[in-house]
Amino acid sequence: MHEAQKTTPAASGADAPPGKRAPTLYAIIAFKLLKGSLFVVLAIALYCLSDNNLPEEFRNFLNRPFVQKIFHALRVHPGNKFFSDLAVKVGELTEVNVLWAAAGTMVYSLFSLVEGFGLIFRVSWACWVAIGESAFFVPIEFYELVRKPRFSWSIFIVMIINILMVWYLFANRHRLFRHHHHDDR
Repeated sequence: MHEAQKTTPAASGADAPPGKRAPTLYAIIAFKLLKGSLFVVLAIALYCLSDNNLPEEFRNFLNRPFVQKIFHALRVHPGNKFFSDLAVKVGELTEVNVLWAAAGTMVYSLFSLVEGFGLIFRVSWACWVAIGESAFFVPIEFYELVRKPRFSWSIFIVMIINILMVWYLFANRHRLFRHHHHDDR
């Protein structure tokens, strides 16, 4: 065996098969699948609530003992301006609007689930879809950060996570998503 063959990338492990050593990819996959699953649950909940009396449902929700305990622990009063404004917005919702929101949420959830399963199987289109989706939200999150009078740590953290996902997937796309084409020459 020649000395040059011993030091090739394949021999040193730098060119490992695409199924190995990708804990960050596994975290991204888990995130995408969890997000998709949560949005499926939200879409189903919206669909189930679409024909209910939403203002009454909202009042009943705010008066539930576990919600009251959360308010007490957070020192939030359910009668404050935020909840009053939210009650007005809930009162303006129509059944058709809620059904459209449920349909849109379901489509977005399926998009995230397909993306997650595509990443599991390491298909290259899923990498590009994940890069595109995460990159799409970065300017929106940046706009929300600079538009609001108070700094929002939650928006900042989500924006940083999206930037890191875009960077990681783009920087590692050849290693993580390459296809093996064997030349039998």
